[in-house]
Amino acid sequence: MTDLTGAVWRKSTRSGDNGGDCVEVATNLPDIVAVRDSKDDRGPALAFVPDVWEAFVKGMRGGGQTA
Repeated sequence: MTDLTGAVWRKSTRSGDNGGDCVEVATNLPDIVAVRDSKDDRGPALAFVPDVWEAFVKGMRGGGQTA
């Protein structure tokens, strides 16, 4: 299990005022990017290696297909 105690979580600037239905991302940890549900800050989090997270974000922005 990955230790996320030092994670600095941030919400997207595009999340707006939607009642808290968004995700938070921590990019300050060595060798991982962590993602969690903003409504449950003590709940589970997903951990990605940075290259996989970058490919996901690029795909979401329409910048290309990922395998």
